[in-house]
Amino acid sequence: MSRWIEAAFSAAPGGLDELCDKLTELGAEGLVIEDEADFRRFLEQNRQYWDYVDSELEERYRGLSRVKVYVGDDDAGRAQLAVFTEGTGLEPVTSVVDEADWQDNWKKYYRPMEIGEQLLVLPRWEPIPQDIERKVLRLDPGLAFGTGGHATTRMCLRALEKYAAPEKFVLDLGCGSGILGIGALVLGCAYCAGCDIDPKSPDAAAENSRLNGINPAIYHMYVGDILSDASLRDELGMGYDIVLANIVADVIIPLAPHVRGFMSHGGVFITSGIIDGRQDEVRAALERAGLSVLGHESEDGWHMFVCGQR
Repeated sequence: MSRWIEAAFSAAPGGLDELCDKLTELGAEGLVIEDEADFRRFLEQNRQYWDYVDSELEERYRGLSRVKVYVGDDDAGRAQLAVFTEGTGLEPVTSVVDEADWQDNWKKYYRPMEIGEQLLVLPRWEPIPQDIERKVLRLDPGLAFGTGGHATTRMCLRALEKYAAPEKFVLDLGCGSGILGIGALVLGCAYCAGCDIDPKSPDAAAENSRLNGINPAIYHMYVGDILSDASLRDELGMGYDIVLANIVADVIIPLAPHVRGFMSHGGVFITSGIIDGRQDEVRAALERAGLSVLGHESEDGWHMFVCGQR
């Protein structure tokens, strides 16, 4: 089994590019950049990964600005590392990793999570605990980073738990990996339609539905932009008992006028992805659209609303 030396070089604020350029000039390959600013920018641009990020991972990136390189755990590798150290004038923090551990160590950031009163979110490689009383929601996060359970997802699942029932039909807008809609089916709902603008979403959601043994007849995926595509809105139809949208404020606001058209009489709209500071603006948009706020929750700087029809 191959062994590698992991060397982490810290950079001054704003100095990552210069450090990367220097290491590349010295012959380093396969640089791994860990930077809080990049991490937060990535999250803002990739909402689909919020399902896999929680406060523990955010804390791990807090204040980080470093570059990792890997060299063989042998004389040649140590000589190469000495060149990097001398060339940059920086002393790296080093550790030795086995190749198998290196390939799979991303899995340590995913763990089983109890959410609400009923659900246990379980990565696909984890065995189902014996004598489990919770309903298991399996998820395959793939190689996207995170630990499972961004605050917006946790709040939506907790709210969903209150409204899920065997006769309920669910619409998951901006469904991403499918965690909310599949969660609704695991909680016993009768049918879910999911929709996302990302053409990769159906594959991820279909794989997660298979992991949970969901009958394909009760889980249907659509791709497109419901804000601009009236024919897609017509295809999705109406009469849903639960409408979900864990998106972002800039999408929820223009979505609000369309929501009532999807809802059944007595249905609820559960929405999150609203960062602190945008909650009043979103609430006003929901109320202008004829929705009444039945519940509001906040956690870790994010907000969630549960709405009914006025």
